[in-house]
Formats: sequence, C-alpha cells, structure tokens
Amino acid sequence: MGIRINPNPMADLLTGIGLDQQQANQAIQELSTGKKVNQPSDDPAAVAGLIVNNAQTSQVNAYLSNISTLQDSLQEADSNLNSVVTSLTQAISLGTEGANGTLNQTDRNALVQQVNGIQQQILDYANQSFEGNYLFAGTAVNTAPFVADPSSTSGVNYVGNSGVNSVEIGDGQTVPANLPGNQLFTASGSDVFQALTDLSSALSSGSNVPAAETEVQNAFNYISAQRSFYGSTLDRLNTASSFLNQETTQLAQEQNNLVGVDMATAASQLTQAETALNGAMAAGGKISQTSLLNYLT
Repeated sequence: MGIRINPNPMADLLTGIGLDQQQANQAIQELSTGKKVNQPSDDPAAVAGLIVNNAQTSQVNAYLSNISTLQDSLQEADSNLNSVVTSLTQAISLGTEGANGTLNQTDRNALVQQVNGIQQQILDYANQSFEGNYLFAGTAVNTAPFVADPSSTSGVNYVGNSGVNSVEIGDGQTVPANLPGNQLFTASGSDVFQALTDLSSALSSGSNVPAAETEVQNAFNYISAQRSFYGSTLDRLNTASSFLNQETTQLAQEQNNLVGVDMATAASQLTQAETALNGAMAAGGKISQTSLLNYLT
C-alpha cells in the first residue's frame, strides 16, 4: 500500500488558522460588548426580537418620564393649595377676632390690612408656575391665570380657561393633569377672593363680620375637599409607575436572553480558539521546514 502525501498541506493549515482566528475574534467581540449578537447576520431572528423589545422599552420609558413630570407638577400644585388652606385658616381667625364688638376702628383697620395681605398671598399662590407652566390656568398655561382688578367685586379676575390637560401613563391609559383655577378659587358659593373681599369690607365697617367669616369657612372647606384630586391622582401614578418598573425589568431580561452573552462560556471559547490557533501556527512553522525526504524517511 502506498503512502499518500498531501502536496500542499499549508493551504489546509491556513484555512484552519483562519477559522480559529475568526472564532477567537468573535469571542473577543462578545466579551468586549457583552452581546452574542453584534450584527444582524449573527442571528436575524434575535435581531428582529430586539427591534420589538427596543420599541417597547422606549415606550415604557416615555410613560415613566410622563409620570415623573406629572408627579412633580401635582405635588407642587398641592403644596400651593396647602399654603392657601393655611392662609384661609388665618383669615378665619381674624374674622373671629373681628366679630368681637369691643374692637375700635383702629383695631379693625389693622385686621383689614392683614386680610388684604392674605388675599395677596393667595393670589400669588394661585399664579404659581412649575417648569414655565402656570399650575392653575387650565390649558392656557403660558399666561398668569389671575389678575388683580379693583373694578371686580372680588378684586380679582380669572383669565385662564376651564380646560384640563391629560397625560398618557400607559397603553390606553390617561390621567387628568390639573384642576383649572376657576374650579378651585372662584367656584360659585366658594369664591376664595370674594370671601376675603367681603371679610375685609365687613371688618372695615364693623358689620356682618360673622356672615363674611362663614364665607371664608366655606371657601376653606371647598379648597380642602378639592385637594383630594391630587392625592388620588398621585396614588394612581405610583401604582402605574410600579407596574412600568416591573415591565422595564422584564424587558431588560428579555433583551439579555435575545442578545446577551454568557461571559464564562465566551471566555472558555476564546481560550479554546487561542489554543487551537497557537497549535496551528506551530504546526505551520514545522511544515515550512519539512522536505519530501522527511516524508519518505
């Protein structure tokens, strides 16, 4: 039986070296990126799944951003209303003090000044803005909603609108983002500015103070009740945020399953490829020194 000699073993060896180098390079890329899919040709099906995953992740992140911004806005609005309630409490106390028939005109004038100051404070609270948008202007958020007007019976006019903004916090889920100022501050029978104006006039004249104090009490009760909107909406936002954060975790795990690499496996593959490559290179060096006589010996 004759001996078959490959006349060109170097060509086969070079092919093997190329494959070993390719495997080593792939392992290095996987270790450096943390991904087993670094280009579409690596796994077209995984890439298609990744596109869907990225779109879902982007949408969830947008919802979370909406929620975060709205939470801040609602908390700021509620904080201002809390200050309004505190101011109205002070006004009620002044009314109780002014109902004392023993007060002289000087005393009553001092109380009038304090009530007028409270009305100005509340006007400032009603015109508060957050990130450039007025909180109580309805949807006309670029203009201060309340303006002082001496010709008005309440001393203040509302120039906002009755619109309510809504914010998307999930697929098909929206929440109202605000209460318009006319609903809060100038509601019929609970007009904050009218009540304070009437209390100021009553204290100045010394008549009908208890009736004016009752007006302020009604405004206080109404504002306090309206604040429930902020508490209930914030609770709903917290629930939605928790759900979306869970979804974010699930999407991240799904993405890792699609394209993530097992680092230990990739490191092992790199070691194997480098060992094979080094062996092939050593064999190539020996072949280059081998003549036909070596094969015949």
